[in-house]
Amino acid sequence: MKKSITLAITGASGAPYALRLLEQLVAAQYDVFVLISSAARVVFATEEDVKIPAQPEAASAFFTERFNASPGQIRVCGKEEWFSPVASGSAAPKQMVVCPCSTGTLSSIAVGACDNLIERAADVVLKERGQLILVTREMPLSSIHLENMLKLSQMGATIMPASPGFYHQPKEISDLIDFVVARILDHLGVDQALMARWGYQNQ
Repeated sequence: MKKSITLAITGASGAPYALRLLEQLVAAQYDVFVLISSAARVVFATEEDVKIPAQPEAASAFFTERFNASPGQIRVCGKEEWFSPVASGSAAPKQMVVCPCSTGTLSSIAVGACDNLIERAADVVLKERGQLILVTREMPLSSIHLENMLKLSQMGATIMPASPGFYHQPKEISDLIDFVVARILDHLGVDQALMARWGYQNQ
């Protein structure tokens, strides 16, 4: 059975994490439903000088070409595309990553808001007891942020701050990006060779 996953990209800083994660998921032969907020498009243009087409079909073609994906392997869905498979528990992938996850999106998911497809997709994964990973990127954190994280953790979501370690002695910014993406892939059960594991660095 073909593996599928939902990747939501919101307006927090961290576009490089999202691009690297999508690249790795495509390489691992996942079919990826990509959900992109309006703010995320602004962040991509600012941080990566990448202009994502506004139309879902054009955005799908853009990512397919960028990552040399198979036809149909990457499907970008509109923010109100309610007939998308990710909007229904009968069809949605059992795994979803929000990377990066803004604190606004975090709050909306925590209270069960379904005002757009990102929020609805996360709500579906939670109610179906699937795997939801939220890659938060904010500092400092307010009490509201922390309360929302605790609430979602208690619901079964994994809160994974984009907080790279340094024990692997990173030399480039890409090494820090790979650290975070590697940890996401580990939790998804996807084989990765982006970084050496603790205790095996010199073997």
